[in-house]
Amino acid sequence: MTDQARPRIGLALGSGGARGWSHIGALKALRAAGVEPDIICGASMGALVGAAYASGALDALERLALGMTRFGIARMFDVNLSAGGLIEGGLVEEMLKEVGCAETFSDIDLPFVAVASDLFAGTEVWLRSGNLIEAVRASIAIPGIFSPMRIDDRWLMDGGMTNPVPVSVCRSLGADVVIAIDPNSRMHAYRHRLRAAGADGGAESRALLELAPAALRPLVAGLLTPRGREAQGPGYFAVLSASIDLMTDQVRRIRMAADPPHLIVSPDVSDHTILDFHRADEAIAEGERAMKRQLENLSELLDIGR
Repeated sequence: MTDQARPRIGLALGSGGARGWSHIGALKALRAAGVEPDIICGASMGALVGAAYASGALDALERLALGMTRFGIARMFDVNLSAGGLIEGGLVEEMLKEVGCAETFSDIDLPFVAVASDLFAGTEVWLRSGNLIEAVRASIAIPGIFSPMRIDDRWLMDGGMTNPVPVSVCRSLGADVVIAIDPNSRMHAYRHRLRAAGADGGAESRALLELAPAALRPLVAGLLTPRGREAQGPGYFAVLSASIDLMTDQVRRIRMAADPPHLIVSPDVSDHTILDFHRADEAIAEGERAMKRQLENLSELLDIGR
């Protein structure tokens, strides 16, 4: 079967915070196998990696990710508690420009959609025109961490809240075969680890304290540190992470049951927190392994042989 005759391939890149670095490895494995997607749709971190791929900047994003340290991450995070989140996110936009991400949707040839959620309307929003970097910034606005983004008089937040693995978007854009990459598919293991560790979210809280500017650390510490004898339960990040995981997992299950992909790729990054951006090497390697395990099934779907 020739490339022109093969089915149109759509990639649905799921949410997952730092776990979403696994998308880079999955895309690399696809590229090495000679499979190029025709459509990419992403939610949250899936939107960020998808935008880099559509811009021809995946390799540059990988180099940046592999070079990340906790100190380097701190330079990208601008803590602003008055903006509706712990992190305002403007420096993330600068990072996207530095790696070569296109500034507008008209600058890319590959059909791409960043999925976000309307904070007040409670609806899913498909961003596919205008400023690409702002669209990605809106899609990654994890509640309680990144502040929401205003686009066209709407306050937008994380796309994972309404469509964590945007299979439906790929299909609506004309994909014949939809590949879903879901970094959160094994989050039950993550919740078990939290509970076994006492569910205090300490590692994530310490990470955010390290990321905060020195002048704001006392304020952030006061928000994150439990006080008093009665405050011995789950900490801030344990509650936040488990709540987001629980909600998005339910949304994901319902949506994918109603509109299933043809192939699901499930990297096991359940030991990564949403802030483990400095562990990109592990996540990328696992994403590559997960995609390679599915290449034979994908070949059968595409009828291109091996």
